[in-house]
Amino acid sequence: MPTRPTLRIHLLRPSLAVLPRYASERAAGLDLSAALEEPLTLGPGERVAVPTGLAIALPPGHEGQVRPRSGLARKHGVTVANAPGTIDEDYRGEVEVLLINLGRGAHVINPGDRIAQLVVAEVTQVAVATVGSAEELGSTGRGSGGFGSTGS
Repeated sequence: MPTRPTLRIHLLRPSLAVLPRYASERAAGLDLSAALEEPLTLGPGERVAVPTGLAIALPPGHEGQVRPRSGLARKHGVTVANAPGTIDEDYRGEVEVLLINLGRGAHVINPGDRIAQLVVAEVTQVAVATVGSAEELGSTGRGSGGFGSTGS
């Protein structure tokens, strides 16, 4: 079995922070939890950066994708406002989750609540090159069709 890359974590506030973990054996995302001293009420339409109490060092060549938890979105309308949020490999500050309440009622986030998931993924950086004409981009069956142009 290949060796897994290592996500190094520093607990900034050990009494509040919860070490991320996979909820099941084959889960893609690690659960991120709220490192709060007291409950936080998120009203309808409000957004807030919720601290996790974690600073991380991603494996070389990887990014962290902060994604919503489907249960929070389905049951309460609470989701990640910039989903997926990207944590760059060289970021060393506290991981925060930008939540927004799209529901009709207020939602209370309690200390230690699971608020998002972190998916660690490989990154490919590309070289950027300009071309002189649209024809040099090459043609495709879709062409310049935008939103909804593939029939869905």
